[in-house]
Amino acid sequence: MNTPSPHVSSPHAQDSVAPQAYTASSAPSGGERLACVVEAAQAGERVDRYLAACLPALSRSRIKGLIEAGCLSIGENCVREPATLVRAGMVVVLDVPPAAPATPEGEAVAFTVLFEDADLIVLDKPAGLVVHPAPGNETGTLVNGLIAHCGDSLKGIGGERRPGIVHRLDKDTSGVMVAAKTEKAHIALSEDFAARRIDRAYLAFCWGLPAPANGEYEGAIGRDKRDRKRMALTERGGKWALTRYTTLRAFGTAAAKVECRLATGRTHQIRVHFSANGHPLMGDPLYLRRLPAIARQLPTTARDIALDFPRQALHAARLGFTHPRTGADLLFETPMPPDMLALEQALAEAEA
Repeated sequence: MNTPSPHVSSPHAQDSVAPQAYTASSAPSGGERLACVVEAAQAGERVDRYLAACLPALSRSRIKGLIEAGCLSIGENCVREPATLVRAGMVVVLDVPPAAPATPEGEAVAFTVLFEDADLIVLDKPAGLVVHPAPGNETGTLVNGLIAHCGDSLKGIGGERRPGIVHRLDKDTSGVMVAAKTEKAHIALSEDFAARRIDRAYLAFCWGLPAPANGEYEGAIGRDKRDRKRMALTERGGKWALTRYTTLRAFGTAAAKVECRLATGRTHQIRVHFSANGHPLMGDPLYLRRLPAIARQLPTTARDIALDFPRQALHAARLGFTHPRTGADLLFETPMPPDMLALEQALAEAEA
């Protein structure tokens, strides 16, 4: 990247100089690359606040989203933390992607349809698929695929940016989802999710053995103050959450296959509860940040497969609900995808 030399002004002028921005070049994504040179008066500020003053055309929330999506660079380093402090003379470069359409467009996206009628669609979401457009993932989402599959009639149901979506799964969580195809179905299903009238079960592999083998994890969940991408148990400001779990299979004392049923539906709920109780999910990129000592109990092959698992080992295996128009009780179950089946096989062979 060809970064212009920092602007230099006299020491007496620095205290009264407002942040200035200039276009450095075109961003690789086809948008605009903007650079700001930090003056002495702005030194020590959070980079998101500094950029909000430097780039008044962008809201602070938009800037934070771009930073967390990896669009900010300082020198040759990509910076993803909005709370990073700036220093005098620093050149801060923000890549602003081209504006996304207000309404998502249909795209060919692969997913398996389990059930569909005029009111709703039930599908098996593959791991790696983002549910709805967001900064950093404006296209290629499940919403784009649903629009292509269902046609323009889906657009606008429940909101322009998330048409049809009544609940979501994390990008790297696989499993059963339902989406509404009419406004009436969207309202009814959303109310059922909010009132906890939905039958949901997840399968997961965690490190260590939960004790007791069957039980509950409870604790309010809110945004982690030290890392905005993470959630955490919190005493203030969080939302109450309850996860009921059953140990389906123990692999020695090193790992377990568990079934989880949600009494609530908080962001990253299962991942946070298991991590906070000393049993992070295998492969979890956010909540498994160090090598579990207990992994040494596994034979080399099984240990390598478990440690190299490329996503959180979590699958939404069961979804039951009442049809919003007919009143029929519907229940859908899907087996674990091949990567989790292979993980279970490796752990089982290590136990044998």
